[in-house]
Amino acid sequence: MKKFLSLKNVVVSIAILILIWQLLFSVSSYSEALFPSPKMAFDALLEMISDGTLFENIKTSMYRFGVGYSVSVAAAVILGLILGRIPKVFQYVNPVLQLLRPISPTAWMPFIVLLFGIGDVPAIVIIFIAAFFPVLLSTVSAVGNIDPVYLKVSKNFGIKQPALTWKVIFPAAFPQIANGIHLALGTAWIFLVAGEMVGAQSGLGYQIIDARNNIRADILLATILVIGVIGILLDGILKLIEKAVMKSWGGAV
Repeated sequence: MKKFLSLKNVVVSIAILILIWQLLFSVSSYSEALFPSPKMAFDALLEMISDGTLFENIKTSMYRFGVGYSVSVAAAVILGLILGRIPKVFQYVNPVLQLLRPISPTAWMPFIVLLFGIGDVPAIVIIFIAAFFPVLLSTVSAVGNIDPVYLKVSKNFGIKQPALTWKVIFPAAFPQIANGIHLALGTAWIFLVAGEMVGAQSGLGYQIIDARNNIRADILLATILVIGVIGILLDGILKLIEKAVMKSWGGAV
C-alpha cells in the first residue's frame, strides 16, 4: 500500500510539473527554439533514443561516475576509519581538509585538463573530489562517536586489528557513514555533468553543451530530465544496498 501511494505521489508530481511547463509554454512569448513544449522535449527524447546517442552518452557518463564514485568512497572510508582512530593525527589533517573542502571541484578543472587532457580522466577526477570530502568527514565523525562499550567488549574478547576495524568499528559507524555516502552521491552526480561540460567530448554533460551550440533547446531539456531521472534511480539503488548491508548485520531497516 505504501509503495502504491508513493508511486501515485510520483505520478501526480510529474503530471503537475508537465502541466505547469505546458502552461508556461502557452503564455510565453519566447520562440519554440528557445523554450520548447513538453511534447517537443519528448519528441527530442525519442529522437535521441532512435539514433542511439542517448544510450551511448548514458553509458559513457555512468562509466565515469561508477569509477570515480566507487574509488572515492572506498578511499574516503578507509582513510576515515584510520584517522577516526587516531584523533591526534586528525587534528593536524583537519585544517587542510577544511581548507580544501569548500573549493568547488570545477575550480580544479583547468588544472586537471592541463594535466590529463580531454576525455574520461578529468570527469573521473572531478567526481572523486566531489565525493571524497563528505564521505571522509562523515566517516571520521562516525568513528569518533562510536559507543565506548563496543570497544571495551571487543578488548575483553581479545579482538585486535584489523578484525576490530572491519568487524566492530565499521559496522557500528556504518549508519552515519551511509549518510555521507548519500550526500556524496548527489554531489558527485551534479559535478559529473559539470565536468563533462568542460573536460569531455562525450557524455550527458557534453550532450547539453552540444545541444546549446546547435540551438536545440528541446534536446537540452530532454537531457536535463534524463539526468534527473538517473539521479533518482541511483539514490534508490544506494538505499537498497544500504538496507541490505544493515539487514546482514542485524541492524534496523
